Amino acid sequence: MSGIEWEGQRVFLAVLRSGSLSGAARLLDIAQSTARRRLENLESALGLSLFTRTSTGLTPTDSARQLIRHVESMDIAAQAFNRMASSETDDSHGAVRITSSDLLGVEVLPRLLRDFHHDHPGLDLQLSINDQMQDLARQESDIAVRLVRPSEAGMVVRRPGVLRVGIYASAECLKRYGEPRSLDALRKAPLIGPDRRSADLRRLVETGLCEADQRFAIATDNHLAQLAAIRAGLGFGLCPVTVASRYPLTQVLPGTFGFEVDVWLAMHSDLRRIKRIARAFEALGDALQKELTG
Repeated sequence: MSGIEWEGQRVFLAVLRSGSLSGAARLLDIAQSTARRRLENLESALGLSLFTRTSTGLTPTDSARQLIRHVESMDIAAQAFNRMASSETDDSHGAVRITSSDLLGVEVLPRLLRDFHHDHPGLDLQLSINDQMQDLARQESDIAVRLVRPSEAGMVVRRPGVLRVGIYASAECLKRYGEPRSLDALRKAPLIGPDRRSADLRRLVETGLCEADQRFAIATDNHLAQLAAIRAGLGFGLCPVTVASRYPLTQVLPGTFGFEVDVWLAMHSDLRRIKRIARAFEALGDALQKELTG
């Protein structure tokens, strides 16, 4: 095992991600023959067959699947090492990795990053869009935008503001179902809400929108899908004010129902000395503050 080299493991991970040796070679910017040789050397060192060839490409064996989590952890550590090591070099180049929930990551962050991107064209901005809490302590991402205050130790945290959330509907929805005049009437209308995410349902119950046994005409845990359903006229649903204002949507019961969610920006304290990351943290925090208080 002592002879196993990281370059072979990089090829292994690249094949997992691309599904083929040619795809792995493109990802790593090496010749396909080099990728094949490194993978074969890795299989020889491990004494394992890592892939089987199928009509759709290379499929990982059961042995390979058991190694995926470990090689992904090594890749995360290698990326973090490279980012830290580059802190003493030209800070106008390099990567800044930002993680965010799907709705904010798609509907809000790209336009807030526009000026920073134009002012720093040498930086590679990587957006990790998902609802999973990526581990800042392990530096899986440099900067996180979260709707829950980060609890990890050693974090630099900023609260740029709050998301104001209300119930919205499209003109087509209002024409078909009418505008509810009370929360009771709204509960009887076609509502768009969570499917299996208990935390989201609990928030709706706590804010007084519905009871725990509420029936949703359209149920999905994906907030982008909920927004799409609202825009398509399928029913009434939750939407942040800052997002809804960019679409032809009407707020329902604005004086009766609504709530606020804190927005948090976080990065590991070790990253403060990496100028490009610290600069991105401040720029994004300022842009979010302007967006949320505007």
